[in-house]
Amino acid sequence: MLCAQTVGIHLPLKALVWQDAERQVWLGYNNPEYIAKRHGAGDCPVINKLAKALAGMAETAVSK
Repeated sequence: MLCAQTVGIHLPLKALVWQDAERQVWLGYNNPEYIAKRHGAGDCPVINKLAKALAGMAETAVSK
C-alpha cells in the first residue's frame, strides 16, 4: 500500500480452493504482480517478494 494506496481494496489477500465436477481440486489466487500493475505500482519493490511467498505457500499446500 505504500506504493499505491488503492491496492488496499484487494486486502487481505485471499485464496480459493474448490473441487470441480470431475473431483479435481483447484487452488487460485490473484497474483500480486497483476494487482500491482492494475494499480500502477508494478515497480514496487515488495511485489516480487510477496509473489514468491504466496507461490511458496500455494506449492506447499498442494504438495501434501
